[in-house]
This record gives sequence, structure tokens and C-alpha cells, in this order.
Amino acid sequence: MSRISAAEINALKRGMSQLEIADLAMIAWRLNWLGTARDKQLMPAGDWWTTWLILAGRGWGKTKTGAQALGWYAATHPETRAGIIAPTTNDVRAVCLEGESGLMGILPESIIASYNKSLLEVTLKNGSIIRGFSAEEPSRLRGPQHHIVWCDEAAAWQYPDETWSMMKFGLRLGETPKVIVTTTPKPIDLVRQLVEEADDNDSSTIMTTGSTFENADNLAKSFIDELAQFEGTQLGRQELYAEVISDLEGGIISQSWFKLWPADRQLPKFEYVVQSYDVATSDKTVNDPTACVVLGIFKPSPDKPMSAMLIDCWSEHMLYPDLRPKVIDEATSIYGDENEFGHGKKVDLILIEDKSAGISLIQDLQRAGLNVRGYNPGRADKTMRLNLVAPLIQRGRVYLPESEARAGHPRKWIEPFIREVCSFPNSKHDDYCDALSQALRILRDMGLLGIDPVSDDSDRYADDERPKRVNPYAL
Repeated sequence: MSRISAAEINALKRGMSQLEIADLAMIAWRLNWLGTARDKQLMPAGDWWTTWLILAGRGWGKTKTGAQALGWYAATHPETRAGIIAPTTNDVRAVCLEGESGLMGILPESIIASYNKSLLEVTLKNGSIIRGFSAEEPSRLRGPQHHIVWCDEAAAWQYPDETWSMMKFGLRLGETPKVIVTTTPKPIDLVRQLVEEADDNDSSTIMTTGSTFENADNLAKSFIDELAQFEGTQLGRQELYAEVISDLEGGIISQSWFKLWPADRQLPKFEYVVQSYDVATSDKTVNDPTACVVLGIFKPSPDKPMSAMLIDCWSEHMLYPDLRPKVIDEATSIYGDENEFGHGKKVDLILIEDKSAGISLIQDLQRAGLNVRGYNPGRADKTMRLNLVAPLIQRGRVYLPESEARAGHPRKWIEPFIREVCSFPNSKHDDYCDALSQALRILRDMGLLGIDPVSDDSDRYADDERPKRVNPYAL
């Protein structure tokens, strides 16, 4: 006599029936994707890789590729902890989860246990949990751990470096945790870093690239027709062909404007040295760094006008009061010697923008007996300030020391400075730009640098309605 009741037998049958339905749904889902996906859209084989970088144009199918890869992994690996990171909370919900190509649109209903819209969390019946995060709040990634993470449109994240770092700290479950990055490229540090890793033969990063037109059969003809206007443009190269545009293209300052002082030539004697600081104003985790630019004034030859040379620069996340001893130490330095810059020269002037932490720093340095002046840009924004001094650089009045190892290139320590200044206003930070522009501005106004100078006679005329001039170096 059987010990199993009829009710229990019926329950087992129902359970088997449900299992079969889920299995069939999984098979149908997978076969449909394998039958429609292009080869580039299929997750790389093997378990050796850790990062799959997909750089592709608009409409290539990045979202569907990311959703399919993450969804299939979670569905075939029970108890998976998976994450989705998108630029904003709305992007997570409207694109990655509920969008036409999102997870909820491609996962079979029979394998989904629940979907919590408020938590942006999908739970599968096999115990896997997929949770969404916004790149606007990197700190939210401090606690969660993951086996796999899908990073969508990483080039558009507000805090790409911080978000990526927090995500990587939590990517620690399983033997080979994986991250999938789907994005239209932009010349940001994170994208460049991942591309460099993919180019390294010993790296575990795989890169897939593709253009919008590879998916033309699935896009509206009117959309394809509209794209013709972007052919050959920088925007088209980036958004359609997924080209990582050099961050030195399209800025106010061109790298070719800077003149190189030959490495095999003894560097000149400097007549005047100015240290210019752009001081960080916040103690937030994502605050801008403090930047210092040091320019030495010299005469390239008897028949050439006075010029400036970049003789030092650094950028560091350092706030007042830690900045005070460093500035004092830098101010007592001697730039150059007989074997390097011709003749050593002490700092003649320290220039600091007269704002926030800079105000306290100016007062402290003055009490220490240093020659410090405060810079007040008035109503001029950062772009205007750089435009005002750009002609000095364009006319070849600013030099960079040439690298001894790479002919035709500046020295290695100058590269971060060049990358920021020449990509502005598209650069991540603008601290070097501010430090450079205020240094060139005061040197120009002091008459040490100039191009076709025009005397300012405006103060000779009385005009009650004319606003009072603002001294940019008022203390």
C-alpha cells in the first residue's frame, strides 16, 4: 500500500508540470536570441574573461545585448547576485528593466518570482536576484556584492571613476566575477582605461565594437536617413561609429599651439617665475583637485619676444589646511639649475584665486611673508578666461620642455596638463585650465607677455554709468 496520498501525487504532478513549462520557456527564449542575434552580440565563450566592453553606436543593440547576457547568466546560475548600473534611476527602470529591450521584456514570465519597482529588483525562481543602481549615487554600491554586473552607458555616468571603483569593490562573488559594459564611447578616463586594458594581450578584458548601421535592418528607415547629416562629423564618428574621439580634439586650445623647447638644447635663464593655484573648494568625496601651474618667463633669443615655459605642474586632492605647508614648501623651491633649466630661479609671485579656501590660504601665506596676490575673475566664466589668453598660446608664446625619450612630445609629467587643457570644455576637470589662464592673464597684464598690446585709456574718461573696473588681482 502506497504511503503517498492522492493529493500529494497531484501536487507532484503540478510541480513537474511547472518545471517543464519553465524549461520549455527557457529553451524557447535562448533559441530565439541565438537565431536573431548577430555574432558580436553573443557573450564571449569561456570563463577566463572578467570584463566585456561593448563600444557601439546608437541603435546597435547594446541594451538588448546587455539584458540578454545578464538575464541568461542569472537564469542559468542559481542564487546569482547581479547588478545593473545606469546613468540615472529612471534609466535603470525605463531602459534596462522595463524598456522594450530591457530585462522584463526578454525574461520568460515563468522564471520570474517577483519584480519590485521601487527597489528596482527582479527575483527569479531559481533564487537569483538582479538589482538596479543609479550612477548618480556611487556610495549605494558600497555594501552589495555581485557575481556579475551590467554597466549601461558608462560614458554618460555622472561620477564614472567613483561608480566604477565602488562596483569593482563589490564584484567579489564566485570564482570569476564578470562585468558587462555597454556604452556609446566618450573620451573619458574610464573608457580610455578599459580600451587600453582590452588592447593588452595579457588582459582579461574583451572589447567588441560596432556601428549603428550594423543593425540597420531593425531600425526605422527615417532614422537611418536622418543620420546622413552626421557623416564625416566628429559627432557622427562618436555616436554612429563608436570611435573614441581623442579628448584633444575640439577644445579651445590646440596642442599644436604649444612650442617645444628641444631636449638637446640647454634651457634658458628665467627672468620671472609665477606659481598659479586653483584651490579645491569642497571636501566632498568627488571634489575637484587642487592644481598648480608654474611658468617661467624668458627670452627665447635676442630677436624674439618674451615667452613663458611650463616648468612644473601638479594636481592633487588636497584641501586647506593641508595645502598650506605644501604651498610654502613649493614657494621656497628653486626652479632649474645649471644642468636643467639653465639657472635656478626662486618664485617671484604666488597667484591664488580669491575664493573659498583660497581666501584663508592667501591670508596665511601673506603672514608667512610670501609674495601672494589674489585673483578675482569677476564675471568672466572659465571658458571666457581661457579664451582671453588663448592668443598667447596660439602665437607660440608658451613653451613645453621636450621629452628626451620621445622626440616631438612634451615630457611625461606634462601629459595630464595637456590632456585637460586641450580637451576643455569637454574635460572632466578644469583646474589646470583655471591655474593656467590666471597665470597668463597676470603676466599679460604686467606687460611680461603681450601680443600687439593696446593701451587701456578707459580710466581717463569720466562716466558715471560705467561700472567700476574690477581688479582681478585685488587682495
